[in-house]
Amino acid sequence: MTKICIYGAGAIGGYMAACLDSAGAEVSLIARGPHLAAIREKGLRLIKDGQVSEHRLRATDNPAELPEQDYIILALKAHGIPHIIDQMKPLLGADTAIVSAVNGLPWWYFYHANTGTILDNQPLQSVDPGGRIYAEIGAERAIGCVVYPACEIAKPGVIQHMDGERFSLGEPSGEASERVKTLSQLLIAGGLKAPQKKRIRDEIWVKLWGNCSFNPVSALTGASLDEIGNDPACRHLVHTIMAECQQIGEAIGVRFNVSIEDRIEGAARIIGHKPSTRQDIEAGRPLEIDPLVTAVLELADRLGIKAPTLAHITALLKLQARTLGLYGR
Repeated sequence: MTKICIYGAGAIGGYMAACLDSAGAEVSLIARGPHLAAIREKGLRLIKDGQVSEHRLRATDNPAELPEQDYIILALKAHGIPHIIDQMKPLLGADTAIVSAVNGLPWWYFYHANTGTILDNQPLQSVDPGGRIYAEIGAERAIGCVVYPACEIAKPGVIQHMDGERFSLGEPSGEASERVKTLSQLLIAGGLKAPQKKRIRDEIWVKLWGNCSFNPVSALTGASLDEIGNDPACRHLVHTIMAECQQIGEAIGVRFNVSIEDRIEGAARIIGHKPSTRQDIEAGRPLEIDPLVTAVLELADRLGIKAPTLAHITALLKLQARTLGLYGR
């Protein structure tokens, strides 16, 4: 039986856990606080399409209690990963794969990237300070993952699925591998869509396009996606940020297979939804800034590319976050 540890059993992690359990995997959870207590007492419950499923899973806040795993799915915020390196090590066997189900540019991004730039096989300092994840966990363990579903924790121990079922997967090298195939098959067996992508980085950037533009604007204004997209000045601002982002991405070989206007229009059609950065502000949670915008500016700086609009809005976002006590760097 395939052993899978979900490290960070929040909304997305809990959704994946429930689906993988339904597929027959041996799933363990790393959680904490009331959420952990509820899972231990009543199991993890998933509400989807009006149906409730219950999943009795091993759950702990101490990874050392668990055996070595075949897969570890990191489903916590990206800025939390550097802080769990030592705790994660007892879960690692010789062939354990690490799946970062997080937003933004992942810590492994330039492993086998073959961009022909000075960034190849180098860690991203903005998401992996000092390169500790890259060196101590090992980039060779990484499997790329782009997360599309929207879920929330309805109450401790209960995950409410809102929308979406796709988790795109891919090797950093672009090769077809048995470990990606196995995980994809398990996710599909659990009722999800899990396409295997040769160019997983392209998909990372198309999602990042929205994260680095709509997220800061919403965080600063409180506006929803449709409100931003239908305001001419804000739409122009988002377009400008996306154009800067596209220039940076293309400099490292990314292919954008959709236009900026189509990407904006797709987001603007989602009525009333506020991106995760704004949700975190309203909930008083630390903001996920570095993988969404700081990492892109790190690339621009190292490649000698100007991104003034992204730099300006990032400065405003960081000042807001520090003022609210929601950003420590």
